[in-house]
Amino acid sequence: MRAVALYGTLGSLVLSALVAAPAGGADPLTAEARGVEAAAQRAAAAPIAFGRCPAQESLPASVQCGTVRVPLDYAHPTGRQIGLTVSRSRASGKPAERQGALVFNPGGPGASSMYFPMVAELPDWKRLAGAYDLVGYSPRGVARSAPLSCQDPGDFAKAPTQSPSHPSASYKRERIAQAKAYAQGCARNAGDALRFYTSINNARDLDVLRAALGEKKLTFMGASYGTYFGAVYATLFPSHIRRMVFDSAVDPDPDQIWYRNNLDQSLAFERRWEDFRTWVAKHDDVYHLGQSADEVLESYEKVRARLTREPAGGTVGPAQLQAAVLKAGYYDDYWASRATALSEYLKGNAEPLVQQAAPRPESARDDENGNAVYTAVECNDAAWPRDFATWDHDNTAIARVAPFETWDNAWMNLPCAYWPAPQQKPVDVRAEKGALPPTLILAAERDAATPYPGAVELQRRLPGSVLITEKKAGTHGIAGGANACVNGYVEDYLVNGRTPVRRASCAPHPEPNPVSLDERSAVRPQHVLPAL
Repeated sequence: MRAVALYGTLGSLVLSALVAAPAGGADPLTAEARGVEAAAQRAAAAPIAFGRCPAQESLPASVQCGTVRVPLDYAHPTGRQIGLTVSRSRASGKPAERQGALVFNPGGPGASSMYFPMVAELPDWKRLAGAYDLVGYSPRGVARSAPLSCQDPGDFAKAPTQSPSHPSASYKRERIAQAKAYAQGCARNAGDALRFYTSINNARDLDVLRAALGEKKLTFMGASYGTYFGAVYATLFPSHIRRMVFDSAVDPDPDQIWYRNNLDQSLAFERRWEDFRTWVAKHDDVYHLGQSADEVLESYEKVRARLTREPAGGTVGPAQLQAAVLKAGYYDDYWASRATALSEYLKGNAEPLVQQAAPRPESARDDENGNAVYTAVECNDAAWPRDFATWDHDNTAIARVAPFETWDNAWMNLPCAYWPAPQQKPVDVRAEKGALPPTLILAAERDAATPYPGAVELQRRLPGSVLITEKKAGTHGIAGGANACVNGYVEDYLVNGRTPVRRASCAPHPEPNPVSLDERSAVRPQHVLPAL
């Protein structure tokens, strides 16, 4: 998945040495399954030694940090080990009220949840923070967890760059060359380790983390891509699950992982882009960008054209504009700030757009690292079309009706067409009836990053799961957000173990209020904690 990189997109099926285990649990005969068991036993015998967090984590004193060791290759559990960084805030309630650890993953692949324990200080998290140790971590390859890099961070953040909705043949050739070079950079930097960045290994690592936390059974909340490898975990380790929340579910059908999911996502972002433009048009008295979605599109295209001729601040070109506005497709918290930036730019004030869209040199290393892990995991997880003609045909057809995001999405994933490491057969996510405790699936009806049919498919594959739908809404990641109805279901499930019978719906959260440039200082800034 593109730009914010929350879950991803890839294609068909190729066999590999790491084949999914049957739904009843990990196959005890496989070397990898024995390796997970051995690693978990070691972790349980030597729990994480939590202490003061390193300064580079920028975490408050109330949060402790530690490390869990996991095998790079579970087929050789005593071989090379990598350290995964872990953060924790202790349950604040009475000892008798403690229910164990709640582990969170925000997606990606390539995202860290080391910040997660800080939500313990938020009023809406009081009951959960009282009942649980809140645990975050950086998955393999991310941040300080044996970091992966495929490209010089400075080159990755190079700007300004172009973002044509209907690219020319010469531009396509340029992007093919870049994709090949990126894939080669991943192989050169990671060496033989590259093939071990996979969703199935992320699930195995999660079981070792469970053991290292002293938990016999796992309580887990995954958002976006976190729902996918959480579902893989449920397939491989059903007897190890206590409670599990899947927030904004990836479609786990092996035929969708990942190429077809990517194509579906591009179509869904077109609808969400129209949602944003319709809202902007509704508030034309504030933004003066047009009184209809089509008129707002005309204003946006004017901005793109001007940035093509003269990048704002020397660094914001069409691609930087696209990446900034794409965030409005994920989270409607961005709608007011993005509309203000477009409006001010057309009035001659480029500063808000530069502030929102210009690359930040201080984050270049983290951004490149996240993209590298994203690429490695998704390229390894499944087979992608190896001929560009397939990509060209499929994305050209979709761009005719969904030009907003289609080709940028394709370029982000194109290194997978030239991937040098073995590509796996995707895990066939499923569980036997009665094998899992009740699990909770959350989905917004108009989510573009993980389109709603994926949540329906996940529920079909996990008998006993319950689907909570936020109707007529499209924010990606809805737990802990602005919808009290959704939050009530999540809290009741995690604290009391209660769920509705099979499905329930929540009315949409309120639309954002339009905010002019002068008024923004009075608005609470967007949180950087999980939109769970």
